[in-house]
Amino acid sequence: MPYVTSVERIGIQKGLEQGLEQGLEQGRQVGRREGEGAILLRLIALKFGPPSEEVRARIESADADALLEWSARILTAERVDDIFR
Repeated sequence: MPYVTSVERIGIQKGLEQGLEQGLEQGRQVGRREGEGAILLRLIALKFGPPSEEVRARIESADADALLEWSARILTAERVDDIFR
């Protein structure tokens, strides 16, 4: 087993901590996007009835900014298509 200096150990520890933090942040972003998508699907179902597979696919592939914009548009939308205009 090769000798690891204290400086190397500190570097390894800092690298592990940084990797963990980046992983947690990515997880939070994915969770937030999934939550926003689930809420939008629920709102669409309540206002217009069950969403089509096309609508579900569009929401599932959208980024967080689009989901927030679409969620705001549901307030004035008269049809599902108005949400995505």
